[in-house]
Amino acid sequence: MSNALPEFWKQLPLGRDVTVITVDANGLAALAKPAGVLSHPNSPGEEKRSLLQASYDMEGEFYHWTDPQGSHRIWLLNRLDSATSGVILLCKNEELAGVMKEHFRRKRIRKVYNAMVFGKAPTGMQLWRDRLEIQKQAGRIRTTTRGHIPCESRMTLLRGWGSLSLIRLEPVTGRSHQLRVQCAKRNLPIVGDATYGDFARNRDFQRSMGNNRLFLHSLETTFDYEFHGQRTFFSAVAPLPVEFESRR
Repeated sequence: MSNALPEFWKQLPLGRDVTVITVDANGLAALAKPAGVLSHPNSPGEEKRSLLQASYDMEGEFYHWTDPQGSHRIWLLNRLDSATSGVILLCKNEELAGVMKEHFRRKRIRKVYNAMVFGKAPTGMQLWRDRLEIQKQAGRIRTTTRGHIPCESRMTLLRGWGSLSLIRLEPVTGRSHQLRVQCAKRNLPIVGDATYGDFARNRDFQRSMGNNRLFLHSLETTFDYEFHGQRTFFSAVAPLPVEFESRR
């Protein structure tokens, strides 16, 4: 963590291996979340597995805690599945948090992911369009491409080796499990995807490489926003984890 960070951000009760990437003058911050860390605790006792080791208000969508400096709140602006690593946004200003959530609703946030997939992805950029069905039961989400909810992503091959490809994914829409389902539909299942992936190849990969994570990473988030009459450009990059360079 940089010594140039304001004291508030230096004192965050960060979760395991979570780091602060950047903070702007309005109190907007990007953190790098490792795979296996929850965006927020879903039930009591999960704080130690979460982005921040603090209590979370599900209705208000903010973390809150007390330390010797006083009581604190910080708003969570987006979520990543626990198995996905990369950029995730927080804000310590409630008014700005509202502005940013409207940005997300209006799709004014540009997000870029990298994924390692089984199979040989086609060269060049492809525009993937599908219609999804999203079911939520008992806190679990399941998505299929047999529905009526439109989704769209751009895919670009970055490199390939053997039976694996590293691809760039830029979702135009932001549906639950969208990228994972779209990859699986095109016979390019994401390595380590235990829900929509190729279970036999996942098992073989884990045995040979010793890693069973989901190989989906939120690499970059960029946007500009206006707050109190001033326009600000925000950009954050979470470096690609070293395991994405694996070859076999």
